[in-house]
Amino acid sequence: MNDIATVVDLAQFRRQVETETTMAMCPTAIAIEKNIPIYDGAAVDDGIAAEWASVIGEGPGVFVVKRAFTDPGAIDAASEVFRAIIADERAAGTAAGDHFAKAGANDRIWNSLQKLCLRDPAVYARYMANPVIDIACRAWLGPGYQIATQVNQVRPGGKAQAPHRDYHLGFMKPEQMAEYPAHIHATGPTLILQGGVAHCDMPVESGTTKLLPHSQRYLPGYIAATRPEFRDYFEEHCVQLPLEKGDAIFFSPALFHAAGENRTSDVVRMVNLIQTASAFARHMESLDRTAMARAVYPHLAALSPAGRRAVIAATADGYPFPTNLDTDPPLGGLAPESQQDLLARAVAEGWDQARLDAALDAQGAKRAA
Repeated sequence: MNDIATVVDLAQFRRQVETETTMAMCPTAIAIEKNIPIYDGAAVDDGIAAEWASVIGEGPGVFVVKRAFTDPGAIDAASEVFRAIIADERAAGTAAGDHFAKAGANDRIWNSLQKLCLRDPAVYARYMANPVIDIACRAWLGPGYQIATQVNQVRPGGKAQAPHRDYHLGFMKPEQMAEYPAHIHATGPTLILQGGVAHCDMPVESGTTKLLPHSQRYLPGYIAATRPEFRDYFEEHCVQLPLEKGDAIFFSPALFHAAGENRTSDVVRMVNLIQTASAFARHMESLDRTAMARAVYPHLAALSPAGRRAVIAATADGYPFPTNLDTDPPLGGLAPESQQDLLARAVAEGWDQARLDAALDAQGAKRAA
């Protein structure tokens, strides 16, 4: 065990967290509410990437994008598919348990990204053709990122989570966290971006995520988040914002946060949680991205260039390693072609489905050989 567990100090934590978010930290935000920058999705383009990276890393660690989805029909269509998946999983007895509610109280769809893609690839393409999500992920993680999503539907009475940090270190016991050196605690959060899309209007009373801005910068925070005095501080100082259908929120996995309690009598809160991993990181979920690429391919040509880039990034594997370099050599460059590169090339060259399927099969065989 290294000494990172011995430097946990609430007073130091308070000095770091009790910081005001200023417009200098987020100059293109349209507002700052409860220390959280708010952006207008209609005004977002690639030029905002450096600002968002600064907000996540050195700033408050969280931002909200209003109207991140300009097509509310895409949200409604995806919600309809998600409800059908929930019903099917319940009927089959495979319904997923929620992290923080008693069994059966709420609904969760693990791997909702792949399930949506394979259930209805047209809806998936419309939903994921979202430049805001793509820009946010690229801002923090660069190209080749890998998205996974999980739907969380919380009914009235659904209880709150305990405050925590997220994957990777946040999914360990404190004694396991303490085995990792300080530089891993510092660099781990740079490999993951957390987010969520509101699938309905969500007042604070419905249990929107409780957040503690600026807490992501506290180095021993993974261990601190498990201790009662830090959890008490969180509950006294955390903030919540209402979200409208189509809004998105993004935050550092190291930010202290927790889903709130649904204290309403009539709001069923549905959020599609987004966890995006760097191309260099191990992701939490395993997805059949080849099957997803096959399913969505017929719908890519009709998308705008920005929408197509977003869907390909969400769908296909963006990193060509690990591979078998005997059968998949880096011809013409330093690395073999990635699955994302292959899918983009297929669209650009107007391949038919059979040619794409054959190319995906050949690529997979070379990587596995």
